[in-house]
This record gives sequence, structure tokens and C-alpha cells, in this order.
Amino acid sequence: MLDRELLRNESERVREAAELKNEPCLIDEWLGADAERRSLLVEMEDLRKRRNELSQTVSTIRKQGGDASAAMEESRQVGEHIPALERRVSALEAEMEAIELGFPNIPDPGVPRGRDATSNVIVREVGVPVRHEHPLPHWELLKGFLDPDASGRIAGSNFILFRGPLARLQRHLISWMLERHFASGMEEIWAPFVARSESMTATGQLPKLGAEMYKLEHDDMYLVPTGEVPITNLYREAVIDEERLPIRLCGYTPCFRREAGSYGKDTRGLNRVHQFEKVEMVRLEHPDRSEAALEEMVRSAEALLQELGLAYRVVKLSTGDLSFSAAMCYDLEIWSAGQEKWLEVSSVSNFRDFQARRGHIRFRPSGGGRLRLVHTLNGSGLALPRLISALSEAAQAGPYPPQVEEWAEGLIARLKA
Repeated sequence: MLDRELLRNESERVREAAELKNEPCLIDEWLGADAERRSLLVEMEDLRKRRNELSQTVSTIRKQGGDASAAMEESRQVGEHIPALERRVSALEAEMEAIELGFPNIPDPGVPRGRDATSNVIVREVGVPVRHEHPLPHWELLKGFLDPDASGRIAGSNFILFRGPLARLQRHLISWMLERHFASGMEEIWAPFVARSESMTATGQLPKLGAEMYKLEHDDMYLVPTGEVPITNLYREAVIDEERLPIRLCGYTPCFRREAGSYGKDTRGLNRVHQFEKVEMVRLEHPDRSEAALEEMVRSAEALLQELGLAYRVVKLSTGDLSFSAAMCYDLEIWSAGQEKWLEVSSVSNFRDFQARRGHIRFRPSGGGRLRLVHTLNGSGLALPRLISALSEAAQAGPYPPQVEEWAEGLIARLKA
């Protein structure tokens, strides 16, 4: 959510940000409601002042033995008018708040400008992508252990069922990533896998992404689409002493997404599924240090890819590819040797004070003064199952697929070492 002073005084900046992010912008409607609301507040204040004056006049006239009926009638009329204005102000406030939830965050000045992903900028590539003469995709390599027929019978298409060594590998990868983050100083969180609408609103999923999520209609709750929702909301409505910043958190969550906009995209194998597992990094930071924190979180995700020996690249997203809530974002993409393309395995974002304003997450400055909003950041560290698909495809020896059991157990042994 954007600061109201910014909406009033820099409306063109808000309009430009929405255009850069390909989002609608009701700034003119908001400004009109705001102007009417402020005018009514002045009118209400004048009426309350007049009512007080009339009350004193009535008292004075009565003390002098005079007829106060005219002043009393005017006071009654004034008093009757005030509630109507209060109702209108409340309606305008609700209208403004609803519009505000639709304004996207403003991209940082350093974000590349562009309408879509074609304007993204590759910051660096690390490692040499594995290339095979006759590459096989992971859905061929992992037959018998990746079982789409069974998952389809249980839950429908585009859900995952791993068997045997792949199930063990997934579990060990999650544990390994959590241990690495814990060792780096992050507090591990085991959070709920469902969240109320207030939590979804605080981190920016609602109302924008309502169609993408699974809703539990009878409970006004959603299956979490990303780990940032429950972990960030751990501090919703909180006031944090400045000395506690930064707060560095990590946690595992399954992520559930309807993928309502995936028509025409590649949904084979593990490319695009309705449930996937992820280890999330979340950081609450002092506003002066959030830019440095973003780079540090990117390096944390990179360290995992380097340890796994995967070729990857870091991509700075352009304005048109930036999420609704993010001010800056880096994607980490790993090389898929079987599909011969790059696959996103992490997005690391700085939201500035956008989420904190929605969720009322503030800190108390150590030197005193008014409360300030923290900056929130998050990133995948890392997301599965594309990690498994890339690892299996890289393990091919020429045209020969890996022996899945031997390969998976060997990788598990590495993770344990």
C-alpha cells in the first residue's frame, strides 16, 4: 500500500508506476474521493464548532430570561446534519481504502523499464550449462518415480507424486536448505499452511491474485500460495525495537496455486504445477539497509546453487515483469539440460514499506521519535520441484538416463556430508 501523501502530491508518479507494471490505475477516482472527504471533514468541524457556539448562546439567553427557541432550533438542525456527513465520510474512507489496495508498488529507479520479460537484464551467469547431444527431459528420465497417473487419480492434473528415492530426495533437499539458512543465522519458522484473508491482503496477494489461489469458502481462509504470507504475517500489527533489526527468518511451506493464467504454457512434468514445495527466506529490515539486504539474500540463494553444482543466472526483472508488490526483484534461473532452457528457481524481492504499511509492521527508533515502517524482503531459498528436474537432467551421461535410485541416493549422501 502506498502512502496517502504520495498519492496526493505525486499522483503522476503513481500513474506512471501502474502503467509500467501493466496495472489499472484509479488515481483520479481516489483523488476525487479524497478531496470530497477532506472538504466534508472541514464542514463537519465547522458544524461542531457552530453547535458548541449555539449551546453557549442558549445557555446565555436562558440565564438572562430570554427566548432561546430560535438558537435551539438551529442547534437541532446542525446536530441532525452532522451524522449524515459522518456516514458520507465513512463511505468515502471505505471507497478510498478499496482503491488503495489496487495501486501497485512503485518500482525502484534502478529497475529496467519494459513491458514484459523480454526487457529483463541478465546480471551474471555462473557455471557452464550442461548440454547433451540427445537430451531427455526429466519426465522421461524419472519415469516410474515421478507418477503423474497416480497424482491425477488422487488430486487431478498438474499435481506431483514422487515415489521412493525421489520422495526421499525431496525431503532431504528441504532439510538441507533449512539447515544452511539456520547456520547462516536465520530463525527457522514452521508456520500454518493456510492463511486468513487479512494475511493475504497484508502481503499483497489480495485482492490482486484472488483467482490464482485456492480458497476454503466456509472458513474465509486460503491455502498459502507462497511462504512469504505466513512468515511475514508473523509480525503483522507488531512494533519492533530498532535494536532487533534485521529479523531474518526462513521456513518450509508447500505452495498452492491454481495457475489460472497458465493456458498455453508448458505444464509438462514438473514445470508448472498446482502444489510445489519451497523454503522461503523473509527479512524485516531497517529502511536504510534494505538495498544491501536484498543483495545479501540473493547471495544466500546463489550459495545453495553453487553447492549443488548447477549452472545458473541472476536476472533483474523489468517493470513489466515485476510483481504487484515488489519494488525490485532478482530471479535466479537454473539451466534445464533436458529442455534446453532456463527455469526460475528463486525470486528475491524488496517490497520497501509496501507490505509493512498494509500489515502495520513498524519499529521503534532507538533514539526516540515516532514509529516507522520496516522494509520487508523475501526470496525462495530455494523452490522445488524444478530443482529436482534440473539436477536429474544434468546427471545424464550422453544419451543414457541416470539410474534414478543410484543417482538420488548419491545426491542424498552429498547433502548429508
